Amino acid sequence: MIRGMTGFGGVQLQWKKVKLVVEAKSLNHRYFDIAFYLPGGFGSLESKIQQIAQKHIERGRVTVSVKVTQKPSQDIVLNKEVIQKYLRYVKDLAREFHLENDLRLSDVIRLPGAVETRESFLDPEVVWPALEKSLQRAFQGLDQMRQREGRSLAADIGDKLKQMIQQMKKIKMRSKAVLQAKRKELTVEEFGAFQKGCDVNEEMSRLEHYIQEARALLKSGASAGKKIDFIAQEMQRETNTIGSKLQDKIVVGAVVALKSKIEKIREQGQNIE
Repeated sequence: MIRGMTGFGGVQLQWKKVKLVVEAKSLNHRYFDIAFYLPGGFGSLESKIQQIAQKHIERGRVTVSVKVTQKPSQDIVLNKEVIQKYLRYVKDLAREFHLENDLRLSDVIRLPGAVETRESFLDPEVVWPALEKSLQRAFQGLDQMRQREGRSLAADIGDKLKQMIQQMKKIKMRSKAVLQAKRKELTVEEFGAFQKGCDVNEEMSRLEHYIQEARALLKSGASAGKKIDFIAQEMQRETNTIGSKLQDKIVVGAVVALKSKIEKIREQGQNIE
């Protein structure tokens, strides 16, 4: 079954004391295009993430984001060397200027550089095994959404193809009626020239062939978006030829209806992977 190009998958990852949110999104695009939004230091994982994405997606604009929602508690570091320097300076000042040394612990820890907080560093290579599993799950969710969209698109395009067949039947019936009327009005030579000029059997046959090709693509599991777009272009070309060959009010109406359905098929084809 064909797939659409719009999808989303998200997973919450708990790794030791760290919580992360992993998300994968995809939108329409002519080619495969990927963007990353990763924590600092995780850029080295981009190629690995891209390989996972390309196993699930052939075409579309993909965004992968990894957000750290809860970090490990910060470490508090007491810088003893800095404190010792402060205390030496305080003693020297007290002795030199005959000052009372009333420095308290609460004063010491407020001194610049005496106490530092350091964030725990996340090593991307260590986190990767757990992150890889979460990415796989996120892309599976995204893929399921794209499959659902594909089923909806296939049903819509299939309906447009049925409507095209109805319009083609009108053209065939009207073509016979026009020929019968002209046979009575024209001489044998004139009728022969007219019949040759308005013969649309070849174009109708090609349209039928393209309809069958489109139906086959809708049933296949292959990437079909570009092929459906090409088929729609060829359908439009044959329909234009029919309209130019057979100048009749009823036929013109059917041709306009055909063009409308083909244009909608082409628009939907741009949503298919």
